[in-house]
Amino acid sequence: MPFFKDFTDENATILFWKYDEYDTFDEDALIEPENLEKVKHYHPKKLAEYLMIRRMLKMQLPEHKILYKTIGQPYLFPKDYFISITHSFPFASLAFSKKRVGIDLERVMPKILKVKHKFLHHNEIAWTENEDEVKFLTVIWVIKEALYKLHPSKYWSLKNHYEVEKFDLNDLSNIKCRVFDEDFEDEYVARVTMIEDFYFSIIEEDHKINYKIQPENIF
Repeated sequence: MPFFKDFTDENATILFWKYDEYDTFDEDALIEPENLEKVKHYHPKKLAEYLMIRRMLKMQLPEHKILYKTIGQPYLFPKDYFISITHSFPFASLAFSKKRVGIDLERVMPKILKVKHKFLHHNEIAWTENEDEVKFLTVIWVIKEALYKLHPSKYWSLKNHYEVEKFDLNDLSNIKCRVFDEDFEDEYVARVTMIEDFYFSIIEEDHKINYKIQPENIF
């Protein structure tokens, strides 16, 4: 069977596929005409990720297709569901919901140490610098990426406007995180799962903790 995991809950459909060498795909049926030019030079592994996502979509919402905004953000057409996708071979995942949802996937690899200065908030440094630093950084990364997909803004940085509260690597089911600037703060709860040597994160709008904004900024 193609589905490796099913994380669907009462709020969102969340499907997770692991590629198998016997998987076959009808490319003509799965590749949207609007995206033909985009995918024609894809590496075979990247194309497999793309097709896994489309196969999952067609099995659930056969009349829908995935298109992209000018900033590269995917959306469903017709626009009656929110969508989030993530992939890193051999895995791919699709989430859709009537409310916003964000997912992300990342393999645990030491190379993340080289870029931690780009996404680690200053409050996260002290509790991540230990023998499990690579794992902590990877979890933080997938949470912030999922949060960005749920709450996107090209003007915010993962380092300065996203923060993950301290957590235990042995309990990743309810990790508090937030998006903020000087005017507002949105807090959410992320659930993270380790699958083989990957971390997979899910954040849903229904798992939002609170919302605060200064009255003068409401319009």
